[in-house]
Amino acid sequence: MIDLKELKEREGEIRKNIEDRFMKVDLDKILADQEKRSRLLSETEDLRAKKNENAKKMKGKLESTERARLIEEGKSIKEELQKKEAELEEVDKEFKSEAMTIPNYASKDAPIGKEDKDSLAIKFFMEPTKFPFKAKDHVELGEMKDLIDFEKGAKVSGQKFYYLKNRLVVLQMALERYALDIVMKHGFTPFITPDIAREEILSGIGFNPRGEESNIYTIEDTGTCLVGTAEITLGGYYSDTIFNKSDLPIKMTGLSHCFRREAGGAGQYSKGLYRVHQFSKLEMFIYCLPEESEKYHEEILKIEEEIFQGLKIPYRIVDTATGDLGAPAYRKFDIEAWMPGRGEEGEYGEVTSTSNCTDYQARNLNIRYKDDDGKTKFVHMLNGTAVALSRAVIAVMENYQEEDGSIRVPDALIPYTGFDKIG
Repeated sequence: MIDLKELKEREGEIRKNIEDRFMKVDLDKILADQEKRSRLLSETEDLRAKKNENAKKMKGKLESTERARLIEEGKSIKEELQKKEAELEEVDKEFKSEAMTIPNYASKDAPIGKEDKDSLAIKFFMEPTKFPFKAKDHVELGEMKDLIDFEKGAKVSGQKFYYLKNRLVVLQMALERYALDIVMKHGFTPFITPDIAREEILSGIGFNPRGEESNIYTIEDTGTCLVGTAEITLGGYYSDTIFNKSDLPIKMTGLSHCFRREAGGAGQYSKGLYRVHQFSKLEMFIYCLPEESEKYHEEILKIEEEIFQGLKIPYRIVDTATGDLGAPAYRKFDIEAWMPGRGEEGEYGEVTSTSNCTDYQARNLNIRYKDDDGKTKFVHMLNGTAVALSRAVIAVMENYQEEDGSIRVPDALIPYTGFDKIG
């Protein structure tokens, strides 16, 4: 969440930020509840002071009538204090829950807009792949060469599940290790993370674990959920931690399965492997000093570029519009790879994203560091996709296809696969 001490001071800025993000937040109620909470805190403290004063008077030598009066007064104060504390607890809980709906401040450099089309393409790598034949999409290629089975996936697990088969299994594992080697070279410590996290960790990271719009699978009666990304488990790893300044930055990379309901995905491109309920992903995560977060955001983006440049897959970088940022993000960049089989003549499709979430997640999860002046301050937290394997598989299959449906293996992956062609 944002610093709640700034609600009044930066009210106009917060209202404009909510408007620019096209979000529904009842800021008037939040401000009113903050006032109510402040008043109840003051009244509760006054009653506690009266209770202490009454207790002090009771210790002295008193006449029976005076003692009786103080006893009655003490009972009255105690009853009123219990009521105020109960009311304060309820208001405080509601206020904090509502305050978490306020999004992070967006960067002034982020393009303002509601949808994908409002995002700004800021860089292109390579020309889109062209073929002397009609390009096939990955679904057709997968069926031709017996590499993907959506029918059996639906039969066993439901729609939007799938089986990878034969050499495509090895290709996916090669992509995983190829990306891991690059990320480790840049000083990231590797993790294989749990696929389940507590609801309070998801909420702290900025994911909504419940409700119709939630993209999360909750596990009934456990208070836990299946994770949609290792960002959740890497971000929760250091919850309630105070670092020494010298500990930072901390760079982690986590391999996990990702589970997503894809609620609200209607109308979005979803063919084949592009939008599925389960996939694997290698995620990068950084905890750093506030003054260094923009530098590390650029570093994560450069690593993402290094991975796809090494595969020689055409892509563009998109500066994400405010309406598509996600509540925790201050700024977000996506890499969209060229997918020749998508649409009539090929289109770009998102394969990575990287977000600078500043101190928004750290406030929720109570992750701080001790500065040179001895004061504790909130760290900044950043995340980025090294490789979302299902979408990277699409990009490789479609860009490296041949007319007979066989698929060449990118040179960078051959040492990992042991073969140079799928056919």
